[in-house]
Amino acid sequence: MGAWVYLAMLGGCLIATLPLEVALRARVYARPRRLLLSLAPVVVLFTGWDLYAIAHRHWSYDKDQLVGVMLPGGLPLEEGLFFLAVPVCSILTLEAVRAVRGWRVGDEGP
Repeated sequence: MGAWVYLAMLGGCLIATLPLEVALRARVYARPRRLLLSLAPVVVLFTGWDLYAIAHRHWSYDKDQLVGVMLPGGLPLEEGLFFLAVPVCSILTLEAVRAVRGWRVGDEGP
């Protein structure tokens, strides 16, 4: 069971923030291009950082806590998904606050 806890936590985060998209109209999933542009630097930077640290043995992962799927460079699947799920949840939270507060950004019309 320990191998699925990390994935369950990531799924739980996404499920917990989903109501922000629907109820508060955060519109994160409704604007996929904007979401991908926001995620790209985070995913590239942190994946590179992790791959560097793995290659230089700065850290490793407990194989008993992983499902066993490894991405290129020895990056565990869970770690790769972490770099997607956590930023998505953060963006959803920010956009929900913006929606509730009425904060506007430069790409929105009047």
